[in-house]
Amino acid sequence: MAFALAVAHMLGDVLETGSHEPGNKLVRSPARRPWVRWSGQENVGVETEELMGRVHALRKSGCSPKEIARALNLPPARVAPLVRTAAAAEQATATEREIVGCWISPGWSGGLTVEGHPEWPDVDAADSDALGLVSVLVAREEARGRVGVCGYLVDVYCLGVKDVIGPRVMDRHAVRDFAHDFFHAYQAQPLAAPVDLARHLVFGAAEYARSLGFTPAPDFDTTAAYLGLWDGPSAIGFGHNGKPFFVQGPRDNATEILETLERSAGWDNFHFLVSVY
Repeated sequence: MAFALAVAHMLGDVLETGSHEPGNKLVRSPARRPWVRWSGQENVGVETEELMGRVHALRKSGCSPKEIARALNLPPARVAPLVRTAAAAEQATATEREIVGCWISPGWSGGLTVEGHPEWPDVDAADSDALGLVSVLVAREEARGRVGVCGYLVDVYCLGVKDVIGPRVMDRHAVRDFAHDFFHAYQAQPLAAPVDLARHLVFGAAEYARSLGFTPAPDFDTTAAYLGLWDGPSAIGFGHNGKPFFVQGPRDNATEILETLERSAGWDNFHFLVSVY
């Protein structure tokens, strides 16, 4: 069933499409601050430093940019630069934190080519519902003994990074249960893997998709630091047996994607599997 609706749309992390535009009206902040008037450009009742602190806290709790905007009662356009600033600050230190664990869904290499790296693990665990869909989870140490996790849903045959979650910060003992839920849609158990494999897989798939005209999930840049530094190229050859293979998911616009593939690859140079109604 479209691979468990694309892994339950990445554990339900992404909200429905929409935006909150408060316009010129009274709004109330989640911290029960006094009523303040939205001027259309600047919320004069909230200091920038305090606002950045709240953005950092919401990101650490696992909120997406859209959720942060809603929690702060601010339009996404106002919050977006704050989220980028927070992400840049977090990325500057994320790669220095110790890796707690890295896991990859079984059968990740099906249809791909790998140059070298015999140490990278995989098993023959064909899952017909997960054609080209690979899940990656990375956990790193956070402050005060807590652990931050980031997850990636990757279409290694065509679209690249389709969805991300995190960073989610939790107690160390909660990571195992989170990983169990994250990989529950696969038939076999996830594989413990070196983070080097995760980098080659996620960054490499993103670059492959870009070459076909597709961009990564909107929040990818805010989670990429958990994978570590990347200088490419990937040792993995993407596409199914060397050719783009689009398998329609529950939220994919098949018409737009096929038109993009026709422009970038040429009509005879890709395969597809789409729903027909």
